[in-house]
Amino acid sequence: MQVLHMNKGEGKTSYAKNSLLQKKVILIGTRAVKTAIYNILTEVQPDSMDVADLGCSSGPNSLTAISEIIRIVDAASDQLRRPVPELKVFLNDLPGNDFNNVFKSLPELYDKVKNDYGIEETCYVSGLPGSFYGRLFPTNSLHFVHSSSSLHWLSQVPLGLEPKVGFHLNKEKIYISKRSSTSVIEAYQQQFHEDFSLFLRSRAKEMVMNGRMVLSFMGRGSIDPRADKAGFQWELLGRALMSMAIDGLIKKEKIDSFNVPYYAPCAEEIQLQVEKEGSFIINSIEAFEIQWDDVDLSGLKESCGNFLSKTYRAVAEPMLDSHFHLGPEMMEELFRRYAIIIDDCITETTSKFTQLVISFIKKG
Repeated sequence: MQVLHMNKGEGKTSYAKNSLLQKKVILIGTRAVKTAIYNILTEVQPDSMDVADLGCSSGPNSLTAISEIIRIVDAASDQLRRPVPELKVFLNDLPGNDFNNVFKSLPELYDKVKNDYGIEETCYVSGLPGSFYGRLFPTNSLHFVHSSSSLHWLSQVPLGLEPKVGFHLNKEKIYISKRSSTSVIEAYQQQFHEDFSLFLRSRAKEMVMNGRMVLSFMGRGSIDPRADKAGFQWELLGRALMSMAIDGLIKKEKIDSFNVPYYAPCAEEIQLQVEKEGSFIINSIEAFEIQWDDVDLSGLKESCGNFLSKTYRAVAEPMLDSHFHLGPEMMEELFRRYAIIIDDCITETTSKFTQLVISFIKKG
C-alpha cells in the first residue's frame, strides 16, 4: 500500500505524461458503461446517484473516466426524459496516489460539465484514499462502480513467494513465465482469488440492489497462466534487470527476491470467483486484444520500445525504486535497456495483450 502508486507529477516520466494506453482501455469500456448506467436510471431511478471510480490514479485519465460517466448519465437522462440525478462522484486510489494533481484538474471538469451538459451544481466530486480490497463506503450507498486498469494489481506480493534462507522460489524472474514452477503459479492464483473475492464482498455490501459495476483490467485469453502474452511485459523487464546483474550493476539476489504484485486472470477464473461469492450476476464479459503500440506514435518521434518503456516506467518505477534503490542514473539505464529489449523481441503475437471488460449486476 505504501509503494504501489504511479509516478507522480507532470514530468517526463510521470504517469500523467505516459498513460495513452490506459486511456484507450477506458474508452474501450464505454459501451458497457452506457448499458449499465441506462439500466440504473430505468430500474433503480435514483434522484441522487453515487458513483465510485476505483483506482482512479492521477493525470488526465483520472478525469477521463468520470467525464465519460457524467456525459453518459446526461445523455441517458435526456433519452429517458428524466431529470439528471444529482451526482456524487468518489475518486478512489491508494494513499500514495497523487491526489493533488487530480484536484488541480477538477475546475476544468466542472467547467466542462457546466458548458457541455448544462448541469451546473448537480455534480460533486471528492477523493477517497484507501485500498479497494476492503470496505470504503457506507452500506447500500453506491449505484455505479467503475474501475479501469486497476484490478490486475494484487494487494501484496503472493505470500508463498517470500524468500527462504538461501532459496528463492521464482529465481531470476519477476512474474510468472514459461519456466515457472506450479508452486509459483499457485501462489499468484491464490492471492488473486483471495483479493478478488474480498473486493466482491466489499462492493456487495456497499452497493444498492440492482446497482451496476463495470470493471476493465488486464487478463489473458488462455487458461494457462504461462501463456506468452499473459505477462510478456514483465518477462522483458526481468531480462533488462538480469542484463544489469550480469554487468555488475545490480545484485542478482535482489532480482530473485523481487516479484511483481500483479496477476492477469482469464475469464473462467473471474466467473468462478463471482459464482463462489454469490452477490453478483455477470451481465457481460468481453475480451479485447490490444496491440502494445496501438496508439498514434506519428507525432512522438520514437520507437515502440521507447514508448512502451516510458509507459511501464510510469507504472513500475516506485516499486522498483523501493526494492532496488537504483538511483536516477541506474533507473534511466534500466529503462534504456528495457526499450532496446522490447524493440528486439516484439512480434505481432507477443505485442498484444488481453483486456477484460466485465459488467456486473448486484443481486437483490
